[in-house]
Amino acid sequence: MGLFRKFSYSDGRWSTGGPTAVPFLLLDVHDSGFATVDYRMSDASGGRFFLRYEPRFYFDDADAADPVDAPAEAEGFTRWAKEATGAEIELEDALGLLASPAGVPPQDEVVELTVDRMIELAGLPPLEWPTDPHAYAG
Repeated sequence: MGLFRKFSYSDGRWSTGGPTAVPFLLLDVHDSGFATVDYRMSDASGGRFFLRYEPRFYFDDADAADPVDAPAEAEGFTRWAKEATGAEIELEDALGLLASPAGVPPQDEVVELTVDRMIELAGLPPLEWPTDPHAYAG
């Protein structure tokens, strides 16, 4: 059974509604298998990357999502974290979070573990994962 849930971070807190300010981060967890991360900075620049797997590998469908430029997105996320929380993230650490652009299997068994590592690295408050069994599908 995997989690399907969207979260947003803005104004110093997490919510399940949309962002209320910039910078913001949107997190869309799909079946605990992968997460889409969208981030925006105050100048409206931003990007998108995936945690654990890129959808094209998760679904074995090349058209499921465009390939990610991992180095560029890792660099963008480090700038976002600096603006949003003041966290200084090493580029190599940010790259280690992103799904492999070659489809190499991830180290974490579920994406929630990767999300927790990303949150800690970025200096964000911990995310409270749902305990409601209806948030998870089988």
